[in-house]
Amino acid sequence: MQKRLTLLGSTGSIGDSTLDVVARHPDRFSVHALSVHRNGDKLVAQCLRFRPEVAVVGDAQIAARVVSALRAEGCKTEVMHGPEALVEVARAAQCDTVVAAIVGSAGLAPTLAAARAGKRILLANKEALVMSGQIFMDAVRDNGAILLPVDSEHNAVFQCLPPCADKEAKLHGGVSKIILTASGGPFRTREPATLVDVTPDEACKHPNWAMGRKISVDSATMMNKGLEVIEAHWLFELSDKQIEVLIHPQSVIHSMVSYADGSVLAQLSNPDMRIPIAHALAFPDRVDSGVAQLDLAQIAQLTFEKPDFKRFSCLALAIQAMEAGGIASAALNAANEIAVEAFLECRIGFMAIGEVVDRVLNALPNTSAAVLDDVLAADANARRLATGFVTELTASAPGVQPGVQSIAH
Repeated sequence: MQKRLTLLGSTGSIGDSTLDVVARHPDRFSVHALSVHRNGDKLVAQCLRFRPEVAVVGDAQIAARVVSALRAEGCKTEVMHGPEALVEVARAAQCDTVVAAIVGSAGLAPTLAAARAGKRILLANKEALVMSGQIFMDAVRDNGAILLPVDSEHNAVFQCLPPCADKEAKLHGGVSKIILTASGGPFRTREPATLVDVTPDEACKHPNWAMGRKISVDSATMMNKGLEVIEAHWLFELSDKQIEVLIHPQSVIHSMVSYADGSVLAQLSNPDMRIPIAHALAFPDRVDSGVAQLDLAQIAQLTFEKPDFKRFSCLALAIQAMEAGGIASAALNAANEIAVEAFLECRIGFMAIGEVVDRVLNALPNTSAAVLDDVLAADANARRLATGFVTELTASAPGVQPGVQSIAH
């Protein structure tokens, strides 16, 4: 039966890759709704091609422009705007599958709404689990939702786990640990002292993946991998001792699962997000993703190394936040979003991203996150603190990109 999709975040790299796979299989997939924040022009092009029933944008002004452009082409897609509209399309009865690809905390509310509506959720928004792990997983379980990971690392783990529908059997099927791989980003071999003057354009030049600017910076600091560790903790119910990170510069092995008998299963493919997306879209079937088959002879060499926590302090901070529990992960995510935004706007230096996050975690008391309001309050407080620390750093050295000073792990 054809799956009807709502794609939250359709103009980002995940959105582009999802629509590419959808276009290859019109008999299997159709698009009910698309959402963007500000890129109305690209949304218009997507609507004209895929003819969704609904499109959602960030505000009324963009909505008016999109409506005008669509009607001029005879397209009758309904255009809505605002956060409430995102929640509405995420739980709409007309779709059965929600692709959660909005970057950052803005994706939490609609993704949680999809879980509470019992949808099949293809999760690319890691912040939903980072911010509200237990709350989100409870919503999935209590409402019969199906959660399929789209992040290449978590999708790889999912593919390597025992093929069993029963969760308890899966998690206790001899799994010793999982190994999340990381490319190491553009600064893997650079000395930390040389990173003070890194520009946003340099930080966004990922060696293997084509991604948006925010997630590219997260990859360069390895905060992205830290968020993935937290996500894996909730997805697979593993302790911090059962999650390992390895630097793998070739980005061919996307993750591994180590078993009690000494076996290690790995998922390998070319670094292209269409592969995990196609896997999750068609699961349990396999369909053509449009990606070339892997040629191991051409690659010739696969290498691994342990991450340097002095170079990648953000990874260490994320692991510490996971171990601390409570609101720590939500605060970490919020502080990082503020710091990365400031870096991309050239208000602070690259190494100051970790300093801002560290300061926020030290300044904000860690309390429990029993309900969503606890998470949202922590998010707001962390953003307020992070904004203040960014202002302090900018004022202390105007025109100079400050480096990290307070982190020693």
